[in-house]
Amino acid sequence: MVLAASQRVLARLLVVASVALVVSCGNDEPQRQITVGAGDSIESSVLAEIYAGALARTGARTAVDPGLGSRADYLAALDADRVQVVGEHTGALLAHLDERATVRLPKEVAKAVSAALPEGLVVSDLADGTDLRPRVSVTAQSAARDRLRSVGDLTPRCGGLTVGVASMPGLLPSAGSARVAGCDFAATVAFPDPAALRNALLDGRVQAGLFVGPPELAPGATDGLAVLSDGEYAVRAENVLPLFREGLLDQRQIKKLNYVAGELTTDELAAMIRAVRDDGTAPSEVARAWLDKHAL
Repeated sequence: MVLAASQRVLARLLVVASVALVVSCGNDEPQRQITVGAGDSIESSVLAEIYAGALARTGARTAVDPGLGSRADYLAALDADRVQVVGEHTGALLAHLDERATVRLPKEVAKAVSAALPEGLVVSDLADGTDLRPRVSVTAQSAARDRLRSVGDLTPRCGGLTVGVASMPGLLPSAGSARVAGCDFAATVAFPDPAALRNALLDGRVQAGLFVGPPELAPGATDGLAVLSDGEYAVRAENVLPLFREGLLDQRQIKKLNYVAGELTTDELAAMIRAVRDDGTAPSEVARAWLDKHAL
């Protein structure tokens, strides 16, 4: 009799536990989808796929919304919560948010970006292995003749020089951040691509060149040229970082984005952009391969 009573009590407890489990499961809210936005540049699409893929590997539901337009367009989509994450550059984003900002070093620029963000938006770690600053170049002949090794060596001469400017194809827009502190050039000429700027330098039509982005994005564009070092950051820092809505991501997801920041390099990002731009590889494919390579 005692055994039978114990079995009946156990059965009732199991029923109660089962009902509680069903009620608990039924009350779970569906997981919100995280949409990562991308502008019109190839780099923006590649970064969006990397962030979406990394977050998906934490168990999050993710999607990518590509082709959102210019920086102003995808930032507006982020502000309106149509997308929840975008990839950016520190320097260009700071120039967009606060055109009067004068800081130039990587950590100072990232701190200034965080302070200038509208309420409700935050950033996580910058990818300090990505140096996407514009590069200042002169001909190899000029560098040898005038002993020019750094941007600082060029600064006293800027007033007598015409500088040519060309953007590296596939990169996020510069937003006016391609400025050289202490260098007031006599004139500025825009060129349609890096090859045209290289030719103008070699022909003597301009005496200095500003390639907006790393040379790795246009192999051969700096052949015959000397790319001047810039350890003093006369050109403001440009590092990749994710920008997202505050309170959206949990600590595990933010940590995953920080892992991405710790692994991403200029060479790898440039290679992914070239694969999409020149070989027609899908951004999702290069992103997945990169995440797999780094066990992310």
